[in-house]
Amino acid sequence: YINAKQAGLSAGQIQQISGALQEKFDFNRQLRAGDTFHVLVAKQYIKGQYTYESEVLSVLIKTSRQTYSAFLSEDGRYYDEKGQGLGKAYRRSPLDGRNRISSHFNPRRLHPVTKKIRPHNGTDFAVRTGTRVYSIGDGVVKRAGYHPAAGNYIVIKHGRKYTTRYLHLSKVYVRKGQRIKMGHLIAKSGNTGRSTGPHLHYEFH
Repeated sequence: YINAKQAGLSAGQIQQISGALQEKFDFNRQLRAGDTFHVLVAKQYIKGQYTYESEVLSVLIKTSRQTYSAFLSEDGRYYDEKGQGLGKAYRRSPLDGRNRISSHFNPRRLHPVTKKIRPHNGTDFAVRTGTRVYSIGDGVVKRAGYHPAAGNYIVIKHGRKYTTRYLHLSKVYVRKGQRIKMGHLIAKSGNTGRSTGPHLHYEFH
């Protein structure tokens, strides 16, 4: 933010840039000393006077590992150099095919093990142990481990807004800090932790 201000960008323009790339790039964690950025801005003038109306037309951020780009189209949306929209797309489900839901999201569910009213902050899919589990979108693995209640579990951060959780897994194929793409095989379902039978507990925050 400081470097962008020093380069002459306004707070509004910086917000446009972070909004355009928020699903592809983590400005808080991925920037390093030596990385560079290039921004093309259209400024509006009336009779030679700058009106402070402006639009970010394109952005290029070069890091030591990768180059990120965003180009404003006539439809008002940003696209990368391959013409792919930068708005996030997600899989409808972390599983292939249609699968029976054994327990819906319910803030006042009677827990089948403890017999107490506890919120069920996810969706349970009734699938057999060993069913393939996929990431519903691009992201970074924030946690991957074991918990007495959740069993083997994975937490994935998707951009700045969303997080997904996958619980009671039999096998985990990812590690903390790993960057993954939508459709990446991350685990196999199971019956670990506090569970009454094989299933996948899935949460979207």
